[in-house]
Formats: sequence, structure tokens, C-alpha cells
Amino acid sequence: MTRRPNEARELLGIEVAEIDFANSKTIVDALTGADRLFIAHGTSPQQVADEIALIDGAVAAGIDHVVKLSTMGPATRRNPIAWHMQIEAHLARQSIPSTVIRPSAFAEMLLSFASPISTGTWNGAGENGRVNFIDIRDVAEVARIALLENVEPESQRIYHITGPRAWSMQELVAELSRVLERSITYSSRTLEEQRAALLARGLPPFVADLLTGLEQFFRDSALAETTSTFEELTGKPPRKLTDWLAENVGAFRAA
Repeated sequence: MTRRPNEARELLGIEVAEIDFANSKTIVDALTGADRLFIAHGTSPQQVADEIALIDGAVAAGIDHVVKLSTMGPATRRNPIAWHMQIEAHLARQSIPSTVIRPSAFAEMLLSFASPISTGTWNGAGENGRVNFIDIRDVAEVARIALLENVEPESQRIYHITGPRAWSMQELVAELSRVLERSITYSSRTLEEQRAALLARGLPPFVADLLTGLEQFFRDSALAETTSTFEELTGKPPRKLTDWLAENVGAFRAA
């Protein structure tokens, strides 16, 4: 389901249904005849309203199982975790089987820091915090498993999935230095300094607040948990961050 069906058909080559989040009938019509729904919504101010509309549409259309991609993290007022908390709470109140997938930080998130890393100096507010990064291919594999599972009518499951270990900022720049074969340093800022620097780069306040919140989660080691869930579900260990960095090393090289 998408708001841009022509673009989706061209890129994906699959059956596409057009929806309007403000028109519940388009959602119910799109879901009618389906038995499972996977929700993976991009981060935006409309995320809560849009996902709740999808969940309500799934209930109205008689969907048998909803799988929602959420995020790992603490109870917080900071977005996007706070948004996911609201959506999860709404899903939990519905009389429909559901599975929530809570991954740790995506390894691909590191690409947003590629530009400063390419200069040799990465400035951030992570301090001595630790972060567990997961490859999005592992997230996709768990989503596939969750969607194909047979669930009981009252089932409500949550999967916390992570990479194999957590990394400090210093460990991360040491690995980056190794794969790039040159020295990368990490310089710590306060959260206020980091937000000001993001705004100075021309980022909208909404984006600066999201990224600053992410830095606070790094600093607090709020995304450092390591679980065995991925291996239990798939029978194999999660992909290593070292392998992901080696595959994507070109993104961190100076232009």
C-alpha cells in the first residue's frame, strides 16, 4: 500500500494499492482480501496518525495478523521512540493478533554520519555510551518469519532483535580507522552543542531534534542491549557490524 502507486509499481514490480490515510475507506478497501499486514512507516510527524489508521483499517477489514516494525528503547518523551510507544499501545488494545518487532539501531544509520567520518573527524554527543547495531537484512528476515507464523487468536508477541554485540564510539572509530586504513577520531559534544551544529548545517528543527534524541540514546546506552532472539528465530547468528562496514566502506571515503 502506498500514496504513490505509480512510483511503487515501477520500482518494485508488484501489485500495489493506493491509499489515503485521511480516508479510512481507501485503507479498508486496500486490505480487504488480505490476511496479514506488515507496517513499516517512515519517521515523520504523521507517523502516529497514519499507523493508527492502518491498524484500525486492518481490524475493519478482518486482517488475521498485524506485524509492526517498531524500535528498541526506553520509555521516553523523545521521538521517534515516543511515537512507537503510542502506536504499540493502540495496537495492543485491538482484538487482533499482533507481533511487534523491536530492533536495535540500524547499521545503515551510520550512513548519516558518512560525511564527517570521511573528513577524519566525527563530532557527536554519544560520549562513552554503547550501541548495538543490527543489519536491516536481519530485520527483514525476522519480519518474514513473523508474517508467516501461525498465531493464536489472542496472540501478542514482541521480538527484541539485535546485532551480536554493542559498540562504544571509540571502538567504532577504531574499526572505521581499520577498514578505511587511516585515522578517524571521535570528538564529544554536549547535546545542546550537537543540536546547534545540526541546525547550523541547515537541518530543520524537527530533524535536528530527532538526531539529537538519537545521540542521547547512544550516550545513555539505551540501545546497547544484546539478545539471542534473532538466532533463536533463524538458527544462525546475526550479521556482524564489521562485515557491514567492510561492505559499505566506500560510503565513508572522502569524495
